[in-house]
Amino acid sequence: MNTETTPIEAVHTDVEYTKLNGEPVLRVVKKDKLMEFDENTYAKLVGSSFHNGTIEVKMLSRLLPDAPDFARGFIGIAFRINDTDTKFESFYVRPTNGRIEDPVRKNRGVQYFSYPKYTFDYFRNLGITDFEGPADIGLDEWISLKAVINGAKGEFYLNNSEEPVLIVENMKHGANAKGAIGFFVDIGTEAFFKDLKITTVE
Repeated sequence: MNTETTPIEAVHTDVEYTKLNGEPVLRVVKKDKLMEFDENTYAKLVGSSFHNGTIEVKMLSRLLPDAPDFARGFIGIAFRINDTDTKFESFYVRPTNGRIEDPVRKNRGVQYFSYPKYTFDYFRNLGITDFEGPADIGLDEWISLKAVINGAKGEFYLNNSEEPVLIVENMKHGANAKGAIGFFVDIGTEAFFKDLKITTVE
């Protein structure tokens, strides 16, 4: 991704190309649906189409000055986004949970969800813990994400680790879903992205 010219569509977000510590980056902040979670709030790559392959990106999150107490620095990717922004898969991280002592929050460092039905709230209400896990991450630091997508399976890696932080065997929109790629952000978060690399495999 050329972080100065790639066409971006803001979906319930404010988006701008800017510089962070002298580097060109994409800044994404939630604009609408401010008190709703796991929604279609992302910056979408115009014309992108992704089925199987690898998505790599570096991302950094900060809490906004008016962030509520429950903000976690939510930042990640949306993929296989349909044309009407009503269905997609997503993986995101919660950097404030990365190095905390609270064992419950610590195990919620990363999250998979599938829009519109299978949100983190849906999983938690049913006591399903398969779609989140721990990660050694923090605010205001670059986090390298690599998502390897094959059919209904997603493997998610952080910071060049050889072991995935999360494996999802049955992504909810199924093996044949495909669509655009986006940069996901949630409540109270100032998100920055750079160095996007997409490798497609059919």
